[in-house]
Amino acid sequence: MKSLSEHIKEKPWKGWLLFIATIVIVFVLGLFASTIVERRAEAVFAYAPQNNFKGIEPRNEKWGENFPREYETYIETADTSFRSKYGGSQTIDMLKENPGHVILWAGYAFSKDYNQGRGHYYSITDVHKTLRTGASTDSTPSPQPSTCWTCKSPDVPRMMQQMGVAEFYTGSMDKLGPQIVNHIGCGDCHDPKTMKLTITRPALIEAFEKQGRDITKATHQEMRSLVCAQCHVEYYFDKKKIEGAAYLTFPWHNGFSVEEMEAYYDAIEFSDWTHKLSKAPMLKAQHPDYEVYTMGVHAKRGVACADCHMPYKSEGGVKFTDHHIQSPLNNIANSCQVCHREETTKLLEDVYDRQTKIKQNASLLESILVKAHLEAEFAWKHGATEAQMKDILAHIRKAQWRWDFSVAGHGSSFHAPVEIGRILSSGIHYAQEARIQLARVHAALGYNKPFEMPDVSSKEKTQAYIGLEMKQLHAEKQVFMQTVVPKWLEEAKKREASY
Repeated sequence: MKSLSEHIKEKPWKGWLLFIATIVIVFVLGLFASTIVERRAEAVFAYAPQNNFKGIEPRNEKWGENFPREYETYIETADTSFRSKYGGSQTIDMLKENPGHVILWAGYAFSKDYNQGRGHYYSITDVHKTLRTGASTDSTPSPQPSTCWTCKSPDVPRMMQQMGVAEFYTGSMDKLGPQIVNHIGCGDCHDPKTMKLTITRPALIEAFEKQGRDITKATHQEMRSLVCAQCHVEYYFDKKKIEGAAYLTFPWHNGFSVEEMEAYYDAIEFSDWTHKLSKAPMLKAQHPDYEVYTMGVHAKRGVACADCHMPYKSEGGVKFTDHHIQSPLNNIANSCQVCHREETTKLLEDVYDRQTKIKQNASLLESILVKAHLEAEFAWKHGATEAQMKDILAHIRKAQWRWDFSVAGHGSSFHAPVEIGRILSSGIHYAQEARIQLARVHAALGYNKPFEMPDVSSKEKTQAYIGLEMKQLHAEKQVFMQTVVPKWLEEAKKREASY
């Protein structure tokens, strides 16, 4: 057998071929090694701090100087173009789409104004604009407590540290208006020294303590949901804990279910407001996203909120969390399809099918409740006694708590559709029981004819029916936006210039 050198002597072109092949291989390996070094350098540079924060830093753009990729994706929450079948990031006037909500919340601020929340980028702007927060001036304080700022800004932990938690919860919203100016962002979830996920709101820590749990023992994966649970939860203002303070409290003492929280509220005889028409002592569910999430299959499989709403992405050699916090339906490839191999159309079809079925029962319960409130109002006007109405009002309270718990959470119909379906069906039962008893009361009062519903076919007609002066409310809010808010922002600019 001939050696390689003998082959080359006989055919010199083979030597040149071997030489060129060697050069190509060396060149490719060199590029590969260079890429590895470059990507490692990118990763190191990406997390090389440009600013050393002293204390709590509420300005998101300052964090962006240290973590540009995360900041750039977070700013995308300003985009409001996405709209899904039942939600999205656009502003949706929920009272216009569902005039019955005005009746359900009669006597409560939500009957004035209720829009679907936009991205975190608008957390301060939308609080200023909504009619629910009133039109505070130097002479007219906001009707809402300062506690309402708690989930809106990284300025909150700064002010809690400066003032003390109890003092923060004391007073009206306008008291802290000039201080709360930076929209939800980095300082709400991250430790400025270590960048680890951290809990910055005391209510969640206190809720864990009431359950005998230590939140500091939570794993990193659990923290990727718990930082969301600081705000995306059911809560109430405990006005008995500290005099003069609306102390933010989570009703988790008995557990997360709708019945367990209801039992807690019943035990302390709590109600958010007395209904203007039916006079029922009402509960207003806030947005129990975390509680409902824990009841679904994704939580049971160890999937965190961030896995779907803030999935990982890669840029160059850097893998990082996409801080464009949004519906997974607008990012299916990086959220759903990491685990589910179905086509995008099939996944959307599955989500919408669940949402549609839940919405059917939610709409049915809503329509029954609207009639119950109006029939209760009729009974009171025609001489019903408290003894006759006691059980009826209790049923209305139970039914509406279940309806509100089911629809107030963002994505509840997908997070735990089986549980939400069960809750709505029990709500329908209680609402129908209330109407059956109301029919008997009407008959006892001498009214055996079918109840004639007022015209509540539009938001405007319904608001007029419950006695809201909407033109006046809008005029007052316009003055507030043109005079008070600019002054608050100017004060903030002067303060930040001194940092």
